[in-house]
Amino acid sequence: MKKTVLAALVLCLALSGSLFAADAPEPIKIGAVFAVTGKASWLGEPERNTVKMIEAEVNAAGGINGRPIQVIVEDDAGLEPNTVNAVKKLVAKDNVVAIVGPTTTGTTMAVKPIAEEYGVPLISCAAAEAIVNPVFKWVFKTPQKDSDCAVRIYEHMKAKGLTKVAIITSTDAFGATGRAQLQAFAPVMGIEIVADESYAPSDTDMTAQLTKIKGTPAQALINWSVGPVQVVVVKNVRQLGMTIPLYQSHGFGNPKNIEACGAAGEGIIFPAGRLLVVEHLKDDLPQKAVLAKYKSEYEAKYKDQVSTFGGHAFDSLWLVIDALKAVGPDKAKLRDYIENRKGFVGTGGIFNFSAEDHCGLDKNAFEMMTVKEGKFMPLGI
Repeated sequence: MKKTVLAALVLCLALSGSLFAADAPEPIKIGAVFAVTGKASWLGEPERNTVKMIEAEVNAAGGINGRPIQVIVEDDAGLEPNTVNAVKKLVAKDNVVAIVGPTTTGTTMAVKPIAEEYGVPLISCAAAEAIVNPVFKWVFKTPQKDSDCAVRIYEHMKAKGLTKVAIITSTDAFGATGRAQLQAFAPVMGIEIVADESYAPSDTDMTAQLTKIKGTPAQALINWSVGPVQVVVVKNVRQLGMTIPLYQSHGFGNPKNIEACGAAGEGIIFPAGRLLVVEHLKDDLPQKAVLAKYKSEYEAKYKDQVSTFGGHAFDSLWLVIDALKAVGPDKAKLRDYIENRKGFVGTGGIFNFSAEDHCGLDKNAFEMMTVKEGKFMPLGI
């Protein structure tokens, strides 16, 4: 008799659990592809951390229209074949409604055709203007454009009376597209490139290239790369006793770069998003509240300094979430909503997308910064 009652009780509990499970709303699946490991992990790890933080925040508040979100993160280690496989899995197997990422320019370029083929919105966290120019129907990005980065650097040089520049760039997609922008805008802005050197992202010593540059009439040096290799350039420059101004691209916007550079990092000049200097911004700046909230929550949760790269993932995922709240989990409607989004206040700037512009930012999204006493500071402070 006792066994019969026990069996009946177990059956009831199982059935009730099934009923509760049946009543639970299906999550809205959003894909994310980041270089959580590998050489670009300085970028991908804060991106992963950011989207998981947002996922928890949204679900704690009841989800979207009563449905939780599930952010499925794939680690591509910054390798293009991995990214292709990850994106195909997310769209074909997981049936995600949108994808945030990838982390780098090269991996993004590799999967643009997949987003177009499957008709899924992809909001990249990589910087190259080539990601969105020419426009691909389903592809967007949130970092500021490398073309605007080149313009802001040259504007600062011209204001200082510097017209002869040496450039040194990495041979990966980020460096190659940045080099192309520097070359394109130099004659337009009255800048002469007197040396043009390059290096592989895996190189550990750029002394030979920099020695050549040292023998030119260059009045300034621009390095364009991302990840630990840009720190090598900085240290080599100081070791050679080069005293001309050293500019970096917006790929320098991670506090870990300052830590790795040490004293050699002092005086570096670069454009970046205002997240790095939020405490120095005026209170009436529309971005400040968003920047301060993200910085505070991220650093409290992860016990690590915030970076512009995590900010790119922040902007990308919130664009998707806002679109989901407005039009629901329909991929075509999500795409249309994002393409027509105006006045979206993100960490990277105030976005105004259009059919002709799938980045939505202009050069004013950049703040010119420097490294002063081991900290990022707006120029002029």
